[in-house]
Amino acid sequence: MDVYEAVATRRAVRGFTRDDVPNEVLERVLSAASRAPSGANLQPWHTYVLTGQRLDELKKRAVARASAGDTGDEPEYEMYPPDLKSPYRERRWAAAEQRYSALGIPREDKTARTKTVTANWSCFGAPAALFCYIDRNMGPAQWADVGMYLQTIMLLLRAEGLHSCPQMAWSVYHRTVAEIVSPAESLLLFCGMSVGHADPAGPCVRVDRAPLNETVTFLD
Repeated sequence: MDVYEAVATRRAVRGFTRDDVPNEVLERVLSAASRAPSGANLQPWHTYVLTGQRLDELKKRAVARASAGDTGDEPEYEMYPPDLKSPYRERRWAAAEQRYSALGIPREDKTARTKTVTANWSCFGAPAALFCYIDRNMGPAQWADVGMYLQTIMLLLRAEGLHSCPQMAWSVYHRTVAEIVSPAESLLLFCGMSVGHADPAGPCVRVDRAPLNETVTFLD
């Protein structure tokens, strides 16, 4: 697959088939992704891959917590600034409205919106998931490295005909994830990522992006 096509077709899929993802494919993707940019070659990412019974158990525990109204563990990092300024605030609101509108869920249907959020912790039915950790003593530059690593993974998954959904939502129940993967205490869970084959009958939401002139300035 052409790189431009991989970028254009990558999206956060929220509906997967039950078709397995072979371990050799995941190994190939993660091996290639290790070439992602990394300042001073620190490679600050620590990834756990879950499939089968381990993933099923994690899903069961996390969904049970969410369904019981458990608001989660103490946050270990701030997902978004508490007071988003313009234009970021408007972009966030617009993305949420586009997503729920595509799903046919009106703003006032809180039950349906909660159910949609809870689907995060079932990995949207995906048969495989990655959980990416970073050392707690790393700084902003290393977090940027992790972001580039995760993007590389997602594009390589597209080259394999697979889809993904990066999910900071997993950090909400980071203690439950830790019960399954047993990370070193020095590691902090950044996000999970659901991996699999997109369900053609599932929702397909393409959230708008800002026009180029809002985010890029050309100087000559």
